[in-house]
Amino acid sequence: MVNRGGLLVVGEVVTDVVVRHGAAPAHGTDTPARITTTPGGSGANVACWAARSGCADVRLLARAGADSAAWHREALVRAGVRPLLPVDGTAATGTVVALVDASAERTFLADSGAVLRLAPEDWSPALLRGAARLHLSGYLLFGPVSRRTASIALREARRRGVAVSVDPASAGFLSGMGAGPFLDLVEGVDLLLPNADEAGELTGLPDPADAAAKLSRHVAKVAVTLGDRGVVLAAGGTVTARLPAVPVPAPVDSTGAGDAFTGAFLAALLAGADEVAAAEAGCRAGAEAVATVGARPA
Repeated sequence: MVNRGGLLVVGEVVTDVVVRHGAAPAHGTDTPARITTTPGGSGANVACWAARSGCADVRLLARAGADSAAWHREALVRAGVRPLLPVDGTAATGTVVALVDASAERTFLADSGAVLRLAPEDWSPALLRGAARLHLSGYLLFGPVSRRTASIALREARRRGVAVSVDPASAGFLSGMGAGPFLDLVEGVDLLLPNADEAGELTGLPDPADAAAKLSRHVAKVAVTLGDRGVVLAAGGTVTARLPAVPVPAPVDSTGAGDAFTGAFLAALLAGADEVAAAEAGCRAGAEAVATVGARPA
């Protein structure tokens, strides 16, 4: 397959502090844990997995704090991503503490830092030059400044006929924002990539397949990721495919598994794959992510 154009990701970089613990944290005292600090951020992770999956032109627009912008920039370059990182002189880079239990399930504590300060002046239509797809991290829709920037990018991509995909990013934040306002912002995009919790939050439907079908009446296509149960694809109000997950004999850390799926899925689409083949590639990348610590390719 031949790459049909570049991928521009508009999203975030954050510093991930991954805390792997066995027993549940004990209140008021110590709990043994293995702690790793890695570069992360949903948008940055997607970009890195897309580059790892064969997309030769991947760019990331995100705002970082002066405290660690150089570190994040270097990590992206090593991963094959072209970093476009405006430096915030006031806020530090966002930080996420990922509490990962013995089953590899994670719970996040998030400090958005500079993430939601991505400003309209950080955006330029020239960033879309040569891009066949814009991917937007939904985290940006949860802050007033970054939401304006994201909306400008969405409008410009549509005006230029560039395909647009959106990851809703967080069921918790969606609950605070409300499904209606979020769906209004993403109405008509080419692809929505929620996980099962996010799909349920957006539709009020407990069954991911039903939720996927309903969401595909708002946007052209939907891929709902289900963790170790695979993925459901839908279009035009109908489920079009269900694919199993790739088994992981010894899961370590599920942080970034959805980002891995998205990055590989988008890279495959840009290379000319159909949605089913792209989803299979995404499931393979998600399995790889779960078998390693941190959200980026090993």
